[in-house]
Parts: sequence; C-alpha cells; structure tokens
Amino acid sequence: MEPLIEVKNLTIGFGNAEPTIKDVNFSIQKGETLALVGESGSGKTLSCRAILGILPSTAHIHSGEIVSNTGETSQDLLKINEKLFRKVRGDCISMIFQEPMRSLSPLHKVGHQVAEVLELHRSISKKKIKKEVLAQFKRVGFPDPERAYKSYPFEMSGGMLQRAMIAMAMIAKPDLLIADEPTTALDVTTQAQVLGLINDLQKETNMAVILVTHDLGVVANMADKLVVMNKGRIMESGTAKDILSAPAHPYTKKLFDAAPVIPISNVVVPAVPHDDLILDMKNISKTYVSRSSTPWKPATQIKAVRGVDLQLTRGKTLAVVGESGSGKSTCARIALGAELPDEGSHVHFYSESNADPIDVSALTRSERCGFQRQAQMVFQDPYSSLSPRMQIIDTLLEPLRIHKIGTKDERKQRAQDVLNLVGLEPSILRRYPHAFSGGQRQRLSIARALMMEPKLLVCDEPTSALDVSVQDQILDLLEEIRDARQLSYLFISHDLAVVSRIADEVAVMRQGRVVEQAPPCTLFANPKHPYTKALIAAQPEPDIDRPIDLNLVALGAGAPSSWADNFRFEDDNAPPLQELEPGHMVRCHV
Repeated sequence: MEPLIEVKNLTIGFGNAEPTIKDVNFSIQKGETLALVGESGSGKTLSCRAILGILPSTAHIHSGEIVSNTGETSQDLLKINEKLFRKVRGDCISMIFQEPMRSLSPLHKVGHQVAEVLELHRSISKKKIKKEVLAQFKRVGFPDPERAYKSYPFEMSGGMLQRAMIAMAMIAKPDLLIADEPTTALDVTTQAQVLGLINDLQKETNMAVILVTHDLGVVANMADKLVVMNKGRIMESGTAKDILSAPAHPYTKKLFDAAPVIPISNVVVPAVPHDDLILDMKNISKTYVSRSSTPWKPATQIKAVRGVDLQLTRGKTLAVVGESGSGKSTCARIALGAELPDEGSHVHFYSESNADPIDVSALTRSERCGFQRQAQMVFQDPYSSLSPRMQIIDTLLEPLRIHKIGTKDERKQRAQDVLNLVGLEPSILRRYPHAFSGGQRQRLSIARALMMEPKLLVCDEPTSALDVSVQDQILDLLEEIRDARQLSYLFISHDLAVVSRIADEVAVMRQGRVVEQAPPCTLFANPKHPYTKALIAAQPEPDIDRPIDLNLVALGAGAPSSWADNFRFEDDNAPPLQELEPGHMVRCHV
C-alpha cells in the first residue's frame, strides 16, 4: 500500500552554510499518526513547511522528494506550481501553526477567517458555512461559539486563539493534518479534549496526522510512529510503542529524562505559613464590559474574576493554575497594578517584613513608578515581549534609564552581571532578539525583569512555549535565582508537572474562582474537587499504557451543575472555600 506522504532524502539549507536539514526520510499512511519530536531548532517545523510549500524565501531545497498520494494521482510536491499548491493547502493538507496570534489576521473576525477555508474549497451557501463553523467551534471547546465567531483575535486569550486555529485546520476534513505544537498554548483539560477530537476525526475520515511536539506525554497518547530529530537529522525512528518503552539513542534518553511528570507522594507537607506576606489579595473581582455588535442590544458583562483571595509568603512560590479564561492572568495583572479590580477588592504589597502595606490599586503615578522597581513580570511569549528593533543592551538598560538608576558604566555592569546570572555571555549585548532561540529569549526576558532587582516576580506561563529540555533549564534557573536573591514568585501556569516542581502552594482556578488550594504534595496526592481531578487526569504521561481518561476529564471540566452534590452549584451561588485539613481549602458544601 502506497503511503499518503513520503519524504525522501530531504535536504534544506540557507545560503552557503551547512544544510539545516540533511537526508530526512519518513512516511505516513492514511489514518496513521506520526510524531516528530526534538528540541527547538531540530528541523521538525521546517520539514513540515516543505510539505506545504511554505518555506522561508531564503531557504533552498538541495535535494529530495515529497511524494503525495492525497489526490487522484501521485505527485512530487516539490515540483508542482503555486496554482496547484493552492488547491492542496487547506483542503488536502492542512496545518495548525504554533503561534496563533501571528497566523491570524488582526483585522478580520475569527469566524470569518475560519469560514474562508470552506468558501475557497467548498461550493456551499454562506448560511451553511456559518453553521459548520459554529459546530466546529463547539467541538474544539468554545463555551460560546457565537461570541467567538464575532470576535477579533485581540479579544481572545492565547488558548482560545489556538482553538480557533485548530478549527480552521480541521474544518475541511483534510487527508493530512500537520499539527505544529497544536496544544502548547492550551490548558491540559482542553488539550485532552482536542487530542480526543483529532482522534475522533481520524476515525471519521481516515485522516493522517503529522504531530510536531516536544511533549512526550502527547506522543504516548496519540502517535503510531515516532521520529526523533536533532540538528536537522533523524536520531531514531520506529513505532511509538518500541521507542517509548526502550529508547535506544542517547539523545532520545535525554529527552525522556527532561520530561516533567507529576510526582505523587504520600509525605505530608505542612501548609505554607502566611505570617510574612509580600502580597495579599483579598476579595478580588474583575468585570469587563463587552459592547454589543449592534446599537440596540445592551452591553455584556463578563465576570473574569470573582471574589479571589490569594496570599504569597515572602521567599515562596504561589502557583495559580487553571484553564484558559479561568482568570489567572487577570489576577496577575491586578497584582502588578496593570489592571484595576472592581470596587471592594484589596491588593496589598509589603516591601519589607512588618512594613506598612502599599495599596497597589490606589497608587499615584509617582508611587506606581516606585512600586514597579520592586515588582516585575516575566511574560509568556518571549518573541513578543522583546522589541525586535532594539539591541539586547538597550532592552536591558531601558528600565534603568526610565527610573534614572546608576551611571552609564554602572548600568552596563549590571546588565553583564544579570546576563551571567541567567547563563548568557555578556558578548551578546549587541545582538538583536531574532538571533536567539526560544529558550535564550526567555532567559533574556527573565534578565530584563531582574535588572530592577525586584522582590516580587510574576511569571505568566514562562515555560509553556519551550521544549522539555529548555523548560527544564529555565525552571532550574528560576529556582536558583529565587533562592539566591530571596525572590517571591506568583507563578501562572496550566502545566501541573511544572507547578508540582516549583510551587510551595497551588491555587486551582475555574471560571474566575479558586476551587481548591493546598501545597502541591497534598493537592496531587489527595485532590478533592472534580475540576482538580480532571486537571490531573488530563496531564499526559510518556507512558503508552497510561492513556488520558477522557471521561474523567469531561466530568470535571463540565458545567458546575453536573458535579457531585457537595460541589454542585448554578449561576453565582457557589459554595465557600472550606478547610478540609490544615492548609487544604476546597470549594464545597459541608
């Protein structure tokens, strides 16, 4: 039986340099899932872009074939013209891109962009197209498909945008779906549902999937075959079961060793004492008003955060986890004063032990400037948070210039010291951000936040876009810096394996509320709330014999009215947080 796609001896280079990809070979049959695994820069995405004919203009294909049997006849995709390729893209072969904010047009509504695929490749009415788009939005987990259809990309979170990208790639039911890190920006419950959705579509249409990922847990749940790449070359290939059970190549073993997992321990860890707080957030609520698309309809109120209490002890790490749209990033912005909470909320920052609190929500402009020297943020996307037009030295020195700290020589010396602290050479100061890998850029983002010598760092998904080995390095770095400088972290994440490693206390959020809070050992060994159980069940493990339990995920991720009696509620009648054991708070009826 002929493979659907066969890549033969593919070699791709840039200019006169050594080829970036050399002699890559793999094939995929109909209905099969092939996983391409490797670190950032290993050539996974470039190989897939070659299949779709969307290589960078500076890339040159030195040799190879990409034989496609998606149509009626066999053809080499490297030899067909652009006109024929337009018929292939989106219809026969689709791709889910890793960075949805860059892949979606900011000027057009999300629903219209997804509908465009059917307008180009199907002869059906606009009414039917919209109906199909709304149905697809519902399948990928949009709670309000109609609202998502009418929204612009900037009105949606990163996780919601990734769902839209998945809907766009899958709506035409292609023969081959190339998924480039399709669940990187998604919380684990949505990831589990999306992986289940891709599996369902495969069964319906016999679609093949090439899965580009660094998550070995996703590979274990999805892949039939596995290809491990490093520096543009294939290190190991075979069935997923064989490689996951007994990896042979040292590089594959290294990836396995770096893969984070949730440790389950029966050791009782005492609750974090809240006697020396650096941040105290009480009764935090935030309501946004979304204007109607028509003048005669009233504006819609969106309650992003509802009565949240968070206390961060000095020198400790408080992790806030939850799905996209749960309100965790809103809490982070409120903690830094970037968003003002609703009336009745209180955000207090204590610069020193026993110092008078600073009311973050009531700061004047000059007071806010002083506060920002003590509290900084590490953003989720290092590509967007660093200006592409500024050299690294200017990026690092900018906050010192704004706050008029130090002389020119003192500022440069501090920049060199901070680069050494994050594991980078001072010789890179005159480079631009595009010259660095994703992991290096995240180190630079951390360096910029440390230039002000803050006491509080708010880390908003700082490792979500990184492959496992780089993620491991960044977590090591954050732990070393925290301990060396006695920093306090408010750590926002949807990855429970990351949280279990770095956090002293974990607060689980769902739809704007904290539903459970405890030290990580207690939370993961003895979860009580159905949503926490769903988060843990949805965490993929690099073990082919332990697939994700989608039924348990669906139960916890469902509507609160569907939960067990002691957790169930409707509308805004949520039960209070109850302390079931020392330091273990659960939102439930007693």
